[in-house]
Amino acid sequence: MIWCNTTGPLFHKGWYHLFYQYNQESAVWGNITWGHAVSKDLIHWFHLPYAMVPDQWYDVNGVWTGSATILPDGQIIMLYTGDTTDAVQVQCLAYPANLSDPLLIDWVKSPSNPVLFPPPGIGSKDFRDPTTAWLSPGGDKWRITIGSKVNKTGISMVYETSDFIKYDLLDGYLHQVAGTGMWECIDFYPVSLTDSNGLDTSVNGAGVKHVMKASMDDDRHDYYAIGTYDPIGNKWTPDNPELDVGIGLRYDYGIFYASKTFYDHDKQRRILWGWISESDAEGLDLIKGWACVQSIPRTVVYDQKTGTDLLQWPVEELESLRGDSVEADVKLGPGSIVPVAIDSASQLDVEVSFELDQGAVEAAPEAGAGYDCTTSGGAANRGVLGPFGILVLADDNLTESTPIYFYVAKGPNGKTESHFCADELRSSQAPDVVKTVYGSSVPVVDGEKFTIRSLVDHSIVESFAQGGRRVITSRVYPTKAINGAARVFLFNNATGASVTASLKIWKMGSADIRQFPL
Repeated sequence: MIWCNTTGPLFHKGWYHLFYQYNQESAVWGNITWGHAVSKDLIHWFHLPYAMVPDQWYDVNGVWTGSATILPDGQIIMLYTGDTTDAVQVQCLAYPANLSDPLLIDWVKSPSNPVLFPPPGIGSKDFRDPTTAWLSPGGDKWRITIGSKVNKTGISMVYETSDFIKYDLLDGYLHQVAGTGMWECIDFYPVSLTDSNGLDTSVNGAGVKHVMKASMDDDRHDYYAIGTYDPIGNKWTPDNPELDVGIGLRYDYGIFYASKTFYDHDKQRRILWGWISESDAEGLDLIKGWACVQSIPRTVVYDQKTGTDLLQWPVEELESLRGDSVEADVKLGPGSIVPVAIDSASQLDVEVSFELDQGAVEAAPEAGAGYDCTTSGGAANRGVLGPFGILVLADDNLTESTPIYFYVAKGPNGKTESHFCADELRSSQAPDVVKTVYGSSVPVVDGEKFTIRSLVDHSIVESFAQGGRRVITSRVYPTKAINGAARVFLFNNATGASVTASLKIWKMGSADIRQFPL
């Protein structure tokens, strides 16, 4: 079984619905069907029968990614990409057979399918993943955007419709970025500049910015940018062209792809899911019989402190799994490592803050200028002002560990730049596992401490820095640091500064995931 990216998430009659690309026949890609699961709280899930299977000429090679739109009268429109008998990517329409059914078990494919073919100039294999629709300026039509490319330029095309069957392609592109290649799984949604609530996809106007996100088929990462949407001119413009889609910020600097958001109108929030793939050998996936998981759902809001970032944070419902906790305040001198008194540390919610000795920062010489997590060699390489952080999924002898940490570089002008990293290099002694160092620079606003929240779940570590300003998802496969043998450590591998750590760790229970008792 392979469980891949989220498609068409929605909330209906008290249930959250998660649809996902699924191969029921093998742990490798193929035979893509829409799996379907429901939850009351985004944590505990019931599996339902498949929502859609590849059984028509227009989707026989796969029922691919799609999005849901809930109309004002409560109707649910599901648009998705089908792969035809001739391997042409087309857009298709489906809807629930019975809207009064809270579980939305049965789905009907429209007799008008396919409703969209690739337009002239677009490759037959470069036309996929329709977004949730939003209202046009007149309020009488709906718009969607679909990703593609022209040569090596990634593009976002906009279609307008009144009935989701007949469409007009609007002139120009909503956005394009040269050199970024194929854009897939586009997401386009508003965020409030002043409110912590999410916004319905059709909202625009004063106090609103729009997020353009695209999954880059060339490098398999999800990039986003914040900007301004002009619906009259059919243009979205990034606030900062240097942080444009595909060349700037990412949702997640680890293993996280083909993500999708939806507006949860029940709790007025925008929720994000992403696909966490494997980093071991495909043959091992075939042996264990499954591959890939979904991330913990995250809320997404605009970062009012920086004005340039999004903040992602695990949904509050996750805290219902918290159990026994441990707290500690520890001063860590240069080169120190301190164990945390918690056993069975393979399912944890870790929150920790660090205060770096400011006197040491001011006295430090230029150090680490040009630092890059990905080429740094990991947490073992020491600098004057870092690294410092936590070791998770570590064994007693530290033959295995996954450091999640900060590194502070100081430039010739005396200014510091902070970096947030996750080091997998010593995470496992297993062969056939890709082990790398992830990360990026992270803004730390004046008055903020360095903060990390890490969700540890056996082979997955999702880490959030500075309240979710940066996120890294790591896929690790420990052989020694498992179950009761897993440990947590605080560390400071800087050579010239002490840090004070304040830590709280909760043991986490397990989500209940089973078949719905139909």
